[in-house]
Amino acid sequence: MSTPTEADTDRTTVGALLTNLSLSPRHYVALLVVLGLASAPLWLGTLTLLQMMSAFYFIMFVISWDFVSGYTDQVSFGHTFFFAIGGYTSVILNLELGLPPLVGIVVAIVLTSIAGVLYAIPALRIGGHYLALFTLMPPLILGQLFIMFSDIFGGTRGLPTPDPLLQVGDFATTALANYFLALGILLLIFAISFVITRSDTGKIFKAIREDKYVVSASGLNPAKFKIFAMVVSAALAGFAGAMFAHSPVGSATPGQLLELTIIIDILLASILGGVGTIVGPAVGGFIFWWARQLSDNIEWIVPGLDVPFTRINLIVFYVLTLLIMLFIPRGIFPVLLDFGRSIWARITGESSDSSLDG
Repeated sequence: MSTPTEADTDRTTVGALLTNLSLSPRHYVALLVVLGLASAPLWLGTLTLLQMMSAFYFIMFVISWDFVSGYTDQVSFGHTFFFAIGGYTSVILNLELGLPPLVGIVVAIVLTSIAGVLYAIPALRIGGHYLALFTLMPPLILGQLFIMFSDIFGGTRGLPTPDPLLQVGDFATTALANYFLALGILLLIFAISFVITRSDTGKIFKAIREDKYVVSASGLNPAKFKIFAMVVSAALAGFAGAMFAHSPVGSATPGQLLELTIIIDILLASILGGVGTIVGPAVGGFIFWWARQLSDNIEWIVPGLDVPFTRINLIVFYVLTLLIMLFIPRGIFPVLLDFGRSIWARITGESSDSSLDG
């Protein structure tokens, strides 16, 4: 009988490790997506990498919204409030006090966390339509303050370009470095959101969404968990906003961090992907952002109307989104997940029943 070699032992160890990991097909798909994004600079040009960075930051905004609105039934129409606080805080500290961007970003996270507490406590007293209207007010007030104190906040034009967080060599190399930085931040925000929402705390979030009185009857305090969710969501939003403002694709301007159209796009992307799943809004955010970009570049004259498609692309885009909301109210990701599970169950003969979260 031959003696096992060191290579045989290594293969056995790796095989045992993979078996113990018990990765499902969706986990392999997720790994392939991450590997694809990490290797994207090998075949994408600098301009496309910059567009991908913009998409990454938009996805971060979407995830931060879904963390609180998708899981605790606190639908927020004012999340741009946190993006703006994060971005403006970091940039003002850099431009006015000369602090390094990294210090400004840390301060921005702290400030947005405090803003999350101040935002969440009064919101506990109201619900339904009044809560939606309440959440709309802070960004509107902030926008007026930006105009009133335009010598500090730059008014409707926003603030000048701050120091970059990461600058390496020429423009192409800097863009490449910032691409990986944005990808790393996206994965970090996704991981934090995913782990918390899949933990016991996340189960309590979902229980509050279903019936907060049942949660109270079990001896837990729903208000405490709602505040926690809002603070984490605000900190993630402020972090993303501050990083975005120091990136080659971002700036501290109302048009990129505060305007109402931004939260509308975030809501549509979340609904498109599947609210309350984290993964779904991330997928929805990527599809939504790229669909908007690609539709802006279609050079086609619409027969009958005799106008360029770019003049009606937003109408077509929003109509398609409405149809998806009407006929696929769960969002695209949960439907694709169920379809994939049914296919996998047919192949393996296993049950397709499992958690919807993905």
